[in-house]
Amino acid sequence: MAGTASHGVVWVLIEYRGGWPLNGFEGLDLKPETKALVLSAAKAARARVLLVRRAGLRRREGQSRWAVLRHEDSGAYRQQWGTWSRDEDLAEIATALSLPGTPGHPPVILVCTHGQRDQCCAVWGRPVGRALSERWPELVWECSHVGGDRFAANVVVAPDGVYYGNLDAESSVATVEEHLAGRIHAEYLRGYTDLVPAQQAAVAATLRRFGPAGRNDYRVVETSRDGDRWRIRITGRPPHPVSVDVELDARRAPPSQLTCRGPAVSSALVYELTSISAV
Repeated sequence: MAGTASHGVVWVLIEYRGGWPLNGFEGLDLKPETKALVLSAAKAARARVLLVRRAGLRRREGQSRWAVLRHEDSGAYRQQWGTWSRDEDLAEIATALSLPGTPGHPPVILVCTHGQRDQCCAVWGRPVGRALSERWPELVWECSHVGGDRFAANVVVAPDGVYYGNLDAESSVATVEEHLAGRIHAEYLRGYTDLVPAQQAAVAATLRRFGPAGRNDYRVVETSRDGDRWRIRITGRPPHPVSVDVELDARRAPPSQLTCRGPAVSSALVYELTSISAV
């Protein structure tokens, strides 16, 4: 599972209380010019656009919310929030994508429940969404497709950019609680979204070997590749190891059906740890 987080450091969240189409925001029945403006601005910012809603009973009244979330290279994150009731209101997202946003907001916890995309996400995701929203009602949103349906239930902490997978109600609460306390564990970690897959797997291996750490306690500083062999150096903040060297082999797993809805078998790329040492 390590090394499977989708890339992204900018997130656009749009609350939508109706049914979610297979292709999410792109499939909504909105004014074409508004939708084109948002998608164009998101593409320019390399932002991921997700539909969101609160877990449990869907409220129909009142304005819906939108947000632009950013994770910066320094490890800081910024957010900008707004509301919308008419299609035209969503044009504000394009403006927000051109601005830095403001610090100080708590992170957002996203649970993929996009059953139209893959029923596994709804079956496994909704119980996780309910459990997390009971614990953190203001932070938790159900969301549309985030990738990796085979790892449902999937949880993304944004704009931290941390993917977790294979969660259930109990493990999700414990995992998010540890995350919010600055202790990311390797057990359910899929990866950090600002890293390429091999780097994600190297960080997960480091957490597994040397114990949990905060989101910004480790930094990838060197990466080299020789065929299927990856060599990655990671630096750590005290009390973690100052420097860790990780070697991984990339290989194809045996063919299997990767998603509940997948019509054919496919072979996933996985990263196998060959060595890890603190320098």
